[in-house]
Amino acid sequence: MTIEIGVVGPHDLVDDVAATCEEQPGVTARRLHYDHESQTPALVEAHSAQVEAWLFTGVVPYTLAREANVLTRPATFVDYTGATLLQATVRLLRDGHDVTRISVDTITGADVAATFTEAGLPVDRVRTLPYRGSLSSDDVVAFHRRQHSSGAQVAVTCIRSVYEVLRHEMPTFRLVPSIHSVRTALRQVLLSANSQAQEDAQIALGLANLPGGDDGLLKEVATLGGTLARFAPDTYLIVTTRGPLHDATGGFTALPMLRRLADRHGTVQIGFGLGRSAAEAENLARRALSRARRVGSTTAVLSLRGETDIVLESTIPTPPPAEANLAVIAQRVGLSVPTLLRLREVRAAAGDEPLTSREVAAQLHIQQRTARRMLHRLELAGLAERLGNLASGSSGRPLTLYRLTV
Repeated sequence: MTIEIGVVGPHDLVDDVAATCEEQPGVTARRLHYDHESQTPALVEAHSAQVEAWLFTGVVPYTLAREANVLTRPATFVDYTGATLLQATVRLLRDGHDVTRISVDTITGADVAATFTEAGLPVDRVRTLPYRGSLSSDDVVAFHRRQHSSGAQVAVTCIRSVYEVLRHEMPTFRLVPSIHSVRTALRQVLLSANSQAQEDAQIALGLANLPGGDDGLLKEVATLGGTLARFAPDTYLIVTTRGPLHDATGGFTALPMLRRLADRHGTVQIGFGLGRSAAEAENLARRALSRARRVGSTTAVLSLRGETDIVLESTIPTPPPAEANLAVIAQRVGLSVPTLLRLREVRAAAGDEPLTSREVAAQLHIQQRTARRMLHRLELAGLAERLGNLASGSSGRPLTLYRLTV
């Protein structure tokens, strides 16, 4: 089996990163390079149908693509900490530079300190500017200029456009990913892609309660890449897989065909179940249909393993304006409005920092496994994003880092 990965970055990095990727058997790389990092979202959107995963040559293009909401496939970026930063430090020392007096962009101060401490180098005069989405290349250039005027001897940058400006003004070193860092990122994205492929192949069964039948239902089911059969009087069986269902529902958020069917019928109730076997999927579909009947006359519900139910779309009465959004979200993810309000407070207190299930559990005074289920529901509904793992410091499972968008 061959997997095609889209490698995105500046012209002078993409070919080397892609070549390292293609050393892995079964991997082909689609080389997608830009002149300026701001072109990343358009580049990703134009080629999203041709690749199965994304590998960005750095955090900057990855962040731009993520914040533009154009990533529909597993994606990661080459990390410039660790081996890449250490390699750059050795080269600077070899060229006679004082590496204890540099300015570094994109990488966090903690990561720089960890690498320098491991190498036995002081960091008290090293200045850093961690990357965040609101930073422009002009902001990064201005940072290095300020640090240079304050005594920094070398500007170390991860951004090609910044390097092209600064190299004419001051000693400037551009970080490029080490082979080790590329291979590490490749392993990560391959694991994600394989996991996604297995998830997409999960059986998805739907039970549609549609009194009187509808000739248009077969056409609607075709958009899910599925088949249709009569299951019982006024109830139809929909057979598909997770991947097409995920795409057709906009990431398990809405079911457009529900409204179209509702225009012709007073009652349309649909329950979908996702399982590792047909029997499990059918049991979950029955549970979903049962909940759909309780929620309203025009409702679709998706049931997952682990007692997770997601309301895809419903015609429940409109709540007061101040609570409308949270009430809809609560209905969709199966959490209470007070819980969502508390999660909003937790997110606000964390600022830009990601959260773990342990931290959420502590803030909400609940068990950690309950917090994990809660974060999983929010992730499926597009209200939480996985950012990676944090080693727990023990032999247990690593803690997953989440960014909440509730």
